[in-house]
Amino acid sequence: MRRPFAILAAALLVGALAVPASAADGDEDFTIKDPRITESSGLAASRLHPGIYWTHNDSDDGPYIYAVDSRTGETVARLTLTGVGTPRDVEAISVGPDNRIYVGDIGDNLGGGWPHVWIYELPEPKTLKDQTIRATQYVVKYSDGARDAESLVVHPKTGRVYIVDKNEQGGHLYEGPAELSASGSNVFRPVAAVPDLEATDATLSPNGEHLVVRSYFGAIAYDWNGGKIKRKERLGVPFLGQGESVTYTADGTRLMYGAEGPDSSVEGQDAPGGSGSSSGSGSPAAEGKGDSGDGLGGNLRTGAIAVAVACAALIGLRGLRRRR
Repeated sequence: MRRPFAILAAALLVGALAVPASAADGDEDFTIKDPRITESSGLAASRLHPGIYWTHNDSDDGPYIYAVDSRTGETVARLTLTGVGTPRDVEAISVGPDNRIYVGDIGDNLGGGWPHVWIYELPEPKTLKDQTIRATQYVVKYSDGARDAESLVVHPKTGRVYIVDKNEQGGHLYEGPAELSASGSNVFRPVAAVPDLEATDATLSPNGEHLVVRSYFGAIAYDWNGGKIKRKERLGVPFLGQGESVTYTADGTRLMYGAEGPDSSVEGQDAPGGSGSSSGSGSPAAEGKGDSGDGLGGNLRTGAIAVAVACAALIGLRGLRRRR
């Protein structure tokens, strides 16, 4: 009688620890192993190459972006951008419609000292290898004056570009023109407040219905609502050090969080609503976690621990009964 119960307990534990389908496809936690990537400041999941994430260094690196394979943590391509000037403070990366990559050279450590910043747009290559690709450079200004920013998102359906500025007291979502122009300046205007956090990155779900904005130690999820964002819930995030990046997985089921530093980790958690292909609401249990991550890596580990504890308790209780 003891053996069947032990087998059942083991099965329950294995089920609890099973890797989700999206993780099996290459969206599991990983470590960026490339010694050239020491300040990973942005993260974007490729739609063209499953399991591939685009990233870049913060500054002092040059016109480069890197394709990292989440299955191994290894860089499988470094793209050199031409057609742009010398990057100043690259802080964000996003993938838009038709597999177009947008790179946000939008940081301003002088607190609004630059008269303008830049966005670079390039096609995502069909073949992943080290190569040089010509990009289009856009000049960006803000309607209410220069500011620091580290968050850029591109709507997956309209292709419109948005920026969230970085401010300790909370910032704003800025909307760019319907189409960016390579001649003249592109003026971004505030369309919604993003209070209660200092934004270090943001991401839109693949269906364009949900926005997540992160800070160093927390995140807030919003319904996109046509750009008139509505707050849903506060999210706990994994503690990885200086939290700098976030992206939805290509299927929209998870959020992948990254940090700066050599050998930096990228860890995933279930996305609010559980899918990027529906408009389901987020889990209310995430509300009120504050701006510090719980470090457990999501509900999966919590559930596994709970099942393991329950199984151990039942096995122990059964052993005590037999000894009596």
